[in-house]
Order: sequence, then C-alpha cells, then structure tokens
Amino acid sequence: MSPAQSSTPTKIARRGLMLVLSSPSGAGKSTIAGNLLRDDHSLEISVSVTTRAKRPSEIAGKHYHFITVPQFERMRDAGDLLEWAEVHGNFYGTPREPVESAMAEGRDMLFDIDWQGALQLQDKMKADIVSIFVLPPTMTELQSRLHRRAEDSEEVIRTRLLNSRAEIERWREYDYVIVNDDLDEAFRNVSCIVNAERVRRDRRHGLFDFVNGLLTEEPKL
Repeated sequence: MSPAQSSTPTKIARRGLMLVLSSPSGAGKSTIAGNLLRDDHSLEISVSVTTRAKRPSEIAGKHYHFITVPQFERMRDAGDLLEWAEVHGNFYGTPREPVESAMAEGRDMLFDIDWQGALQLQDKMKADIVSIFVLPPTMTELQSRLHRRAEDSEEVIRTRLLNSRAEIERWREYDYVIVNDDLDEAFRNVSCIVNAERVRRDRRHGLFDFVNGLLTEEPKL
C-alpha cells in the first residue's frame, strides 16, 4: 500500500435517495428491483400497501402489505401515505414513516411503483428522487411476458395490456429511461445510475466537513 492510500474507505455522510422504478406490467421492473436488492445491500425495498389479492408467488410483508379497502382509506385520510394510486381497480400506497426515517439516516429506498405514485413522490420529495422508467422492446414481447408469468387471468392480462399504452406515454416524466430488451444489460444500466446518483454533490452534506478537514490539514513533509 502506498503512503497516499488509506486502509479504510472514506465515509462521507449523505442523505438517502429514493430510487423509483416504473414500467407497464410485464416490462421487467420487478425483476430488476429484485436483482438490485439481491446484489446491493445498501438498498432496501419500500413495501407498499395494496388492496389487491395476493399472488401465489408473493409473501405478505415482503412484496406488499395486503390490507382491506377500509384500512387503506383510513391510512390515506390520516395522511399516513406519501403517495397512493388506483391501478387496475385496486389501491396501492407508500407508508410515510419508514421512508422519512430512512432518508434522514442516509439509507436508500427502492420503490417499485406506477407512474401515478411516482409523480406524487416527485411533488413531495423531488430532491430525493431518482426515477427510472423501464420500457419493453415491443408490445408483442410485453404480451408474451405477461402470459409467461402465468400469475394473472386472461381478463387481467387484457386489462394490463390496454392500460400499458397510457402508462408508456408517461416516459418523459422520468429522469432515466431504459429499454429492457436484455435483462442483464438493463440491470447493469440501473446499477450504474444508482452508483452515480449516490455521489452527487448536493446529496452528500458531509462534504462540507470533509473538504474543510482537507483544507486545514497540515501535510507531513
């Protein structure tokens, strides 16, 4: 190790970021989100509440908090949700307290939400948001992925496909847009975005003390 190298990495305090992933159903955002959580232990998922039925592959409390419509309405009316939306006839929302605590403590939160929720978060916490929209390579491939997933009825799949065009039209409202024609490449691009956003100057409030320390340090000659 050269004299200029440090034995431990330099830690600079920063505010957490809110990574928002959105896409039409079947475009791959949930798969990318799962890979991020597997490989990046600095990210934690924001677990939404929803009134829809649990899918066979889902775990309550891990993928969603499954609640009733009256429970959802009480949380919404009490201001306990940062954002909420009605999607495909079901309600979804983000509990406020866990997110605000994470941001203050410098922890990064991942949001797998639709465009309605993303816009609400941007209105309330714009400086903390990093938003990414995931597009399918073709509409035919999107339909194929929904069928391969084999978790929804034909009626639900038809509804998701009908709604997908309106969802895709919202791509301009996101910071980054990725076409998921190759999952590995899409995942690498998302990881690069996250790493770059973590070192943004305006996100790292600890830089003031760090730079002051550099300028007052007397080098040993």
